[in-house]
Order: sequence, then structure tokens, then C-alpha cells
Amino acid sequence: MTPRATLTALFCLAGTAAAPAARADFQDCLAGLQSQAAAQGISAQAFRAATNGIAHDPKVLELAGAQPEFKTPIWDYMAALVDEERVDDGKAAMKQHGQALANAESRYSVDRYTIAAVWGVESNFGKNLGKMPLVQSFATLICANHRRKDFFKGELMATLKIIERGDIDPSRLNGSWAGAFGQTQFMPTTYQRLAVDGDGDGRRDLVDSVPDAVASTANFLRVAKWQNGQPWGYEVRLPRGFNAGAAGRKNRHAVSHWASLGVTRIDGRPLTGDAPIGILIPAGVNGPAFAVTKNFDALYSYNAAESYGLAIAVLSDRLRGRPGIQAEWPTDDPPLSRAERRDLQTRLAARGYDVGEPDGKVGSKTRDAIKEIERSLGMPQTGRPGAKVLEALRRG
Repeated sequence: MTPRATLTALFCLAGTAAAPAARADFQDCLAGLQSQAAAQGISAQAFRAATNGIAHDPKVLELAGAQPEFKTPIWDYMAALVDEERVDDGKAAMKQHGQALANAESRYSVDRYTIAAVWGVESNFGKNLGKMPLVQSFATLICANHRRKDFFKGELMATLKIIERGDIDPSRLNGSWAGAFGQTQFMPTTYQRLAVDGDGDGRRDLVDSVPDAVASTANFLRVAKWQNGQPWGYEVRLPRGFNAGAAGRKNRHAVSHWASLGVTRIDGRPLTGDAPIGILIPAGVNGPAFAVTKNFDALYSYNAAESYGLAIAVLSDRLRGRPGIQAEWPTDDPPLSRAERRDLQTRLAARGYDVGEPDGKVGSKTRDAIKEIERSLGMPQTGRPGAKVLEALRRG
């Protein structure tokens, strides 16, 4: 047996021996969690219903510990979340669930386009809810002594209370590895604070009830101090020599202040509005710029990322029938829509690369294949799904 084979065999034996111990430790940990749940008023019956058949899930720990190797440029991020396909899907979803959106708008004073944009960005209008069982994910993170185990323990207890109350069947409580779930991806503790019954059936079901999901999202934004009738902002044109240090969504000043510096709307018209605004420059002074109001902060609070807030803002505009971002991003390699990404993956697969199902979601397999194509073409090996690689593949 070679040294490598010997090491492999030893690792396999160690893994085999460790597996029963890991299972036993997990079950002991669950028993301890049941005691803690009981102290919070969660019945043994609800705990058993929630934990029946669950096991330690190493995939959760893998995802929790993954360090992103690729930082997505803002133009790629926006192109994937706000493309013609999502706009069309959003208009169809708004038509299908118009009454639910109208009720949420009326009840919580948040316009339906903004609510729908959150729904679209979070789950593609209910098409991408996540597949990882919440209770199993939380229990794995807690029992593995994750550095944020206290946070996840709070989320687990909130999840058990959802099950105890009977709002959502345990089998339907699936989401991301970190626990966001439902049509508009609430964390369980957020659900406990802000979810509402939108369809009047006495339950708050963010998974299978669109009225509950959109009403809960409207309530979230209301609590985040969304002011109906006030825009999130609009695209602007910066004067030559604009000081990037003056930008920032919280560095708000009167419209007259920015106008005196030469900032105009993107079409050259004067700035408008009475509310103070900040200037957002997600790609620097040479890229698109936006005047943002306090309403943008409400969007930001949903996921604590300016790129995320901008995606919701622009998608809400597109759903209203307004144009998208007008200025060009500072890149010579334009971003791809999801349809174009699927085309890219299909062409990579035709060349023998394993990229999985061509779904427009660019993961490590697709990036590795792109790097190989870039290498063969003498291009810098970035792994980025851009127009240059796609055009090279289309040329054959």
C-alpha cells in the first residue's frame, strides 16, 4: 500500500469511528436543547415534531465556514437581480396577487411596487425558497459550538415557537443554511416580531401564503420607518471633480446643497424634493450615482447591504414602468443577465465542462470552467461571467 493510500485508509477508518460518536454527541446536544426549550414553554410534543429524523449536517458547517473567493462586482450583482426576466415575472406576480398587495399597501402604507420588489429579490417571487431544514441547520450550528451559537440558539427557539403555535408545518420550514425562510426570507426572530396574518386564516404562514408574506414585508418596512409617497431616491449625474468623500447614504443634505455643487438628475433636470438626500456611488464617481432619501435606509435595513437596497429600489422602479439604471458601469466587460448566464453555462457544458444544471446561478464549477476558457484564450483568469467570455464561446 502506498503512503497516500495508507493515509487515506487511516482517514476513512477515523471518519468511520468518529461518525457514531458525532451522532451520539448530536443526540446528547438535542436532549439539552429540549430542556432549554421546555423552559421557554415549548412542549415536548412540539420539540419531537420539530426534531424527528434530523441529524448533524456537515453541509451546513461547510457553508457557514466558506470564505467567498470571488467578490461580485456591483454591476454583475445588479444584472442578475434586476433583468428583463425578473421584471416580467414581477409584473405577472403582481397581477396574480394584486389583491394581496393592495391590502398590504392599504394596511401598512407601503406601496405595492416596493413590497413586490423585496419579494422578487428575496425569493424570485416564491420560486427560490431554500431547501435546508431550519431546525436541523440551527441544531447543527449550535451543537458544533459555532462562534455564533447563542444567536442560532435564539433562532432555533423562535422556530420551535412557530411550530408550537401551529403557524407553519415543520416539514415546510426550509430555507438558507443560516435560517432565512419563506417568500420574503425572514429570520425566525424577525418572524416573531413582525410577521402578520394577511389572509385572515389565523396563521402567519410566510411559506405558502403570499398574502401573509407580502403583508409581513410591508409591516417590516413600516416599522423601519418607510414613508409612503416619498421616493427611495433617483439616479443623478455628478459634476466633474465631484468629491467622493462627500458621498454616503447617511451624509444627507438639503437638495439645494447638492444642486449648488452641480449635481443634477440623470437627464440634466434640476434635483427635486423637500427631503434631505445623500449621494450613493456604488462603483465610485465614474459609475452610476443616486440621490437617496431615508426610505433607502428602510430598504437597507432588510439585509444591511447597500447593493441589496439598490437592487430592491431599481426593481421597484422597473415594476412601475420606469427605466432602469441609465449611466454605464465603469467596466469594458458588460455584465450578463440570467438568460445570458444560462446561455454561457449551456455552452460550457457543450464543451464538456461540469457546470451542473444551466440555471443562471454562477457557482464554483461555472467559475472554474470560465477560468479554463479564459486561460485558453490568453485572457486574465478571473472566473467572472462577463460578455467577453460569452462572446468568445458564441464565436466557437
